[in-house]
Amino acid sequence: MNHNETDIGTREAKAGECVSIGKLKLENPFVLAPLAGITDAPMRRICRQMGASLTYSEMVSAKGMYYGDRKTEKLLALYDDEGPTACQIFGSEPEVIAFAAEKLEQYGHALLDINMGCPMPKVVRNGDGSALLKDPVRIERIVATAVAHTTKPVTAKIRIGYGAGENNAVETAKAIEAGGGAAVAVHGRTRAQLYTGKADWDAIAAVKQAVKIPVIGNGDVTDVSSARAMMEQTGCDLVMIGRGALGNPWLFRDLSRDWQGLPPVPPPSLQEIREMLLRHLDDLTGWKGDYTAVREMRKICGWYIRGIPGSAAFRRQVNQITDVDELRRIIKGL
Repeated sequence: MNHNETDIGTREAKAGECVSIGKLKLENPFVLAPLAGITDAPMRRICRQMGASLTYSEMVSAKGMYYGDRKTEKLLALYDDEGPTACQIFGSEPEVIAFAAEKLEQYGHALLDINMGCPMPKVVRNGDGSALLKDPVRIERIVATAVAHTTKPVTAKIRIGYGAGENNAVETAKAIEAGGGAAVAVHGRTRAQLYTGKADWDAIAAVKQAVKIPVIGNGDVTDVSSARAMMEQTGCDLVMIGRGALGNPWLFRDLSRDWQGLPPVPPPSLQEIREMLLRHLDDLTGWKGDYTAVREMRKICGWYIRGIPGSAAFRRQVNQITDVDELRRIIKGL
């Protein structure tokens, strides 16, 4: 038997295994990351139907839930056929986290995730997101509070550290585990890095060695080979893909097929890209209305057509359109 046959046999054996986060069983280890302003219901459902075993909501303010903010409520909405979805909340006050956890019992999310990695100044200055990385004791208390107020598995998403060169990922992950967390997602960058530089997969591997709960690796996975490499190098249980899935939901199809030991398929044709763009537009229109859909599709179209001849001219056209029917016509002519 050659090396390739052994590799395929190993992946087929893996495909028979069930990946679990608490009581939630997943069909493969590839999940869509939470992305603010991006992973809305249309995006999540597309990625789920392409093969993602779990998707995450946009970041939801626990305080917004506490005060009954209407925009926050909209972020909690799900399609009936969306599949397993995690609701990611952010906050740093245990009593507010408790309220949010209890409120989420009314919704169909499969698990509750707490953001402890967002690097944006408006989040950090309030002590939320990656600011929590500086206080593992508070992290344990927040996770324990959420666990005590929900029947859903509670997880958290972290970065490896706060400042440049800092790495307290193991300490933070242990605090999450001690609080009763069912899994921890680790983005292999510090808060100071934002989204620049290379993700530190060795830091993810160290977390995997240090805790017994599932570890979700995140950072620099853009294709099947990088997903395989992350799993091999870090030993992580699941792989979370964010920016690599923008304009490329087919990535989850490719990852799922590889996990099952199936042969690769050709990349999407121009016709498939057109059809997916139209489907994304229709879903967005139905979810948010024509006005918002047309404007949000400007960035979305740019993601889907990267590298296609004539993409710059197409983007210029799309950026000037305000009518949904005109946008459909332009997409069909791509």
